[in-house]
Amino acid sequence: MSESILQLDIGSPLDIYGPADKYLNEIKELFPKLKIIARGELIKLIGEEKDIKNFEKRFDLLLIHFDKFGKINEDIVRQIMGEDDSPLKNGKEIGNDVLVYGRHGKLIKALTVNQKRMVESCPKNDLVIAIGPAGTGKTYTAVALAVQALKNKQVKKIILTRPAIEAGESLGFLPGDMKEKLDPYLQPLYDALRDMLPTQKFLSYLENETIEVAPLAFMRGRTLSNAFAILDEAQNASQSQLKMFLTRMGKSSKFIVTGDITQIDLPRKKQSGLLQAQNILKGIKGIDFIYLDSRDVVRHKLVSNIIDAYNKNEEK
Repeated sequence: MSESILQLDIGSPLDIYGPADKYLNEIKELFPKLKIIARGELIKLIGEEKDIKNFEKRFDLLLIHFDKFGKINEDIVRQIMGEDDSPLKNGKEIGNDVLVYGRHGKLIKALTVNQKRMVESCPKNDLVIAIGPAGTGKTYTAVALAVQALKNKQVKKIILTRPAIEAGESLGFLPGDMKEKLDPYLQPLYDALRDMLPTQKFLSYLENETIEVAPLAFMRGRTLSNAFAILDEAQNASQSQLKMFLTRMGKSSKFIVTGDITQIDLPRKKQSGLLQAQNILKGIKGIDFIYLDSRDVVRHKLVSNIIDAYNKNEEK
């Protein structure tokens, strides 16, 4: 006999168990050889290894369906969890390029050539540095990869950080508590996460620090193990700050650094750590540089033209 424990990564277990455990009881009837014990977000399976593996494959597809459409019913439960093999085959096809099923069934995946390079590079390299102009989806793709890793239990937490350069990393003079001081600088990261996670799950992750959003200065002295860490707006990290962040990497961790070297806001005397990193980190095994350009812009079509115009002007 074998045992396995599954953890539901959704807003409320009731969505999967159904009213008065209606769907859960249906699932139990479809797997009479397994002992299935549900306690909140945890489901314990006891039975033969092959039966447990079959259950896990089908249950993953049931969760994918819920992520995509935001609901299930008895027919869907019977179709996916039953004996028909077609959902297993179809499930592999629909999940190939989707990173995360976001809110309201939104399919979140790489949309451009260089975004796809980021996605392909991440499993092969523990540090990916993505450089490109505004609107190319660097941050959004990085956050999607982090959420995917968390859902797949490849990491235990997500850490998102940015240098609060506009405040010179000295936030004391700003009004409000620490969270209120930091939120304006971290808002793009919050926006991406809200796109990819149910509201209650997102808030729960913040509360128990499964997801941590903090300024770069707060990373000093830490070791980030079993974590997916993203440094956004890295062009505004000084050389010492970027070195500090990169050397936080612990066991079983993934790091992505994103930045736009055409928008450096550092004081003139300070050099961008991202510019330095391009020169000294290239060629190191396990580190990959991905360059995005105007062809990767996924905002308004004018953004791509604006970037090209500024690039031409700088060349002159």
